[in-house]
Amino acid sequence: MLGCDGSILLNDTANNERDVIFNKNSARGYELIDNAKTEVEKICPGVVSCADILAVAARDASVAVSGPSWTVKLGRRDSTTPYPDVALSDLPRFTESLPELIARFEHKGLSERDMVALSGSHSIGQAQCFTFRDRIYNGGDIDAGFASTRRRGCPVSSGDSKLAPLELVTPNQLDNNYFKNLLQKKGLLQSDQVLFSGGSTDSIVSEYSRNPSKFLSDFASAMVKMGDIEPLTGSAGQIRRICHAVN
Repeated sequence: MLGCDGSILLNDTANNERDVIFNKNSARGYELIDNAKTEVEKICPGVVSCADILAVAARDASVAVSGPSWTVKLGRRDSTTPYPDVALSDLPRFTESLPELIARFEHKGLSERDMVALSGSHSIGQAQCFTFRDRIYNGGDIDAGFASTRRRGCPVSSGDSKLAPLELVTPNQLDNNYFKNLLQKKGLLQSDQVLFSGGSTDSIVSEYSRNPSKFLSDFASAMVKMGDIEPLTGSAGQIRRICHAVN
C-alpha cells in the first residue's frame, strides 16, 4: 500500500494487507477482481494490471450505485509484495480527530475538500460494530435517537464483527444524504462526525448537503487524484497473472 499498486489484493503470504485491522472483514470483494482478471487475461494476457482493474472497478461501482463516472488513468503496474506495516501506519483511523485526518490525507497529497468528498463514499457500505460501539454508547456529539437505533444492531459487549450500514436513508446509493446526516449529528463513525463538529470542514459538509451535484463532481475529481498516488509504472513492479499472488 505504498500507492495504487494492487498490493492489498495479495494473499499468498501470511503477512498481508488484508489482515490489517482497518481492512480485515472490512475490505471485501477480492474474488470479483480475481474473476475480472481471469476474463481480461483470456483476451489480452499479460497486459492489464490488477491495479488498473481495481481502479476501473471502483469507477464502475460508483456508477452502479448512482454515483459519478470519471476517466480512469491506466498504465499502473502491480506490486510484488504487500505492505501491512505501511497500511497500519497510513490508513485513516475511525477514532481520529479532524486535524489528524487532515494531516493523514495531506501526507498523500489530498486536500481538505478531497478528504470530505472521499468521505462521502460512506454514503454506501457497512461498518463493523467495534468501529462505532464507543460512539453510540458513550459519544457526546450524537443524536440520541440515532444512537438508540444503532445500539439495536451492536451489543455493548459482543458482536464485534456485526455489520451495519454506514448510512441508513439510502444505503445502496452514492448521494449526499451522508452529509445531511452529519448536520443532524448522525454520523456513524467518529471520523465521520468530526467533519462537522465546529472545525474547518464544516462549510464543505454544509455545501455538499445543499448541493448534491457539487459533491458528486468533487468526489469524481478526488477519486482521480487518489488514483494518482504513487502508482508503479514503466518497468517497476509486474503485471500479475492472477491478482492474489505474484508471478
